[in-house]
Amino acid sequence: MIQKTPVMRLCISCRNTYDRKNLLKITKDHNQGILFQSGMGRSAYICKSKKCFSDSKIKKKLQKALKTFLEPEFIEIFKKEIASFDDYPNKGI
Repeated sequence: MIQKTPVMRLCISCRNTYDRKNLLKITKDHNQGILFQSGMGRSAYICKSKKCFSDSKIKKKLQKALKTFLEPEFIEIFKKEIASFDDYPNKGI
C-alpha cells in the first residue's frame, strides 16, 4: 500500500518546515481579500509558536509573502485568529 507523505510548508517567520496541518494559512484571494485557513491564491504559513506570531516584523513578512499592503486593523484580526487557532491545535487547512 502506498503511504502518503505529509505536505510540508515553510513558516515565514522562523523559516522551519512543518506539516501543513500544524500551520496557520493566510491567503490573499484576488476576489475576497485576505482569508484565514481557506481560499486559493497566494498563501503564507505561520507556525503555532508564540515567538513566530508575536515577531515584531511579522506584518512586513506577511506583506512581502502575499505581495500586498495590509491594513492597520489586520493585526488586530490576526491576533484574534491566532488566539482561536491555539484553542483548536489540530485544526486542518
